[in-house]
Amino acid sequence: MIADFQPLGTPQTILAGLVGSGIARSRTPAMHEAEGAANGLRYVYRLFDTDRIGPPRLSIGDIVSSAENCGFSGLNVTYPYKLAVMEHLDHLSENAQAVGAVNTVVFREGKRIGHNTDHWGFAESFRQTLSGATASRTLLVGAGGAGVAVAFALMDNGVEHLSVYDKDPEKAQALVQAVCRQNGAGSASVTDDIETTSRATDGLVNATPVGMDKLPGLPVPHACLRPSMWVADVIYFPMETELLKAARAVGCRVMGGAGMAVYQAVRAFELFTGLSADADRMSSRFAELGE
Repeated sequence: MIADFQPLGTPQTILAGLVGSGIARSRTPAMHEAEGAANGLRYVYRLFDTDRIGPPRLSIGDIVSSAENCGFSGLNVTYPYKLAVMEHLDHLSENAQAVGAVNTVVFREGKRIGHNTDHWGFAESFRQTLSGATASRTLLVGAGGAGVAVAFALMDNGVEHLSVYDKDPEKAQALVQAVCRQNGAGSASVTDDIETTSRATDGLVNATPVGMDKLPGLPVPHACLRPSMWVADVIYFPMETELLKAARAVGCRVMGGAGMAVYQAVRAFELFTGLSADADRMSSRFAELGE
């Protein structure tokens, strides 16, 4: 049992959910419910897909309030709400403050507490999937809620310089400033020319929604891909995004979004329940669900 934590409601019942846009194919509910059952819990996990709610379309604030009022233990938060949800919370955990984005909200003792489990989820997946890969110079595409978590995870995994691209230059600049504050001046920079930047990088991470079922396509020009580089994508539905297919065809070493999805869920489960999760068991359940 994790010390000093008791989930809301009875010890046998947990109600949790995931808020996002276009998440109908998410494997998160099945992972959480199976792990809950394995721990002897009555665990119910629901999706709040804002593409399917309404009209009128509910705001992230409305959904957080409704879940809290209905006795939820917590919510996971995904695209496009990881930044927007922060203004509806009472407190941020240390890691959420450091990252500047929230993907997990815990309702506890009348407070809404924001956490970030994406940071550890990506870092752990990278360590296991791309072990030994050189990552001293890395290109990150996307500076939104997923991108900020990935940026700090990459720095923790030994990246010496991070180049950041976002279609919104202000977002990219804000992330670069945050990375430099924590890792030193010159540790990150904004790029507006990803083709040129990619030629001098060891690897590339897509942290944009481009490649999801609802937003198919390549997030970078095909010319950015070289056989000597590794390519990672945070998306897992579909499992094989167009970026990963193109990278494999070129000869790149690749990492999909499955690992990040599993490991962030491991930490979120522990936050919701106060119990330790079995990462191997959750990973197996994830794989069983197929495409």
